[in-house]
Amino acid sequence: MFAAEFEPAQLDGRRRSPRAPVSLDARIGRGGLDRALCRVVDLSIHGARLQVYSPMKQGSMIWLTLPVIGPVAAKVVWSDDFVAGCQFNSPLTVDMFETLLELDQTPRSMS
Repeated sequence: MFAAEFEPAQLDGRRRSPRAPVSLDARIGRGGLDRALCRVVDLSIHGARLQVYSPMKQGSMIWLTLPVIGPVAAKVVWSDDFVAGCQFNSPLTVDMFETLLELDQTPRSMS
């Protein structure tokens, strides 16, 4: 069995905004036609890290449909097998970001 501590990413000078670890079901679409399930595992107002079930091409434009928020245009800035990072064309508002954090499905320890 493996064990690891998980702590939120810190603003380290490379990022424009802090990121939060999350677990949110979402959908990916291209051109409004094909839709695929994915999971948002890291989120900021400027972008997200996604767990995907098929490889994504760096530089491609996607529609990421977020819970409650709906479709958000994004560019895939990196991709590695079944994980990809995307940058939103327009940043989320603070209210949108906070709404998504409230929907987070990550199990929390009661310590």
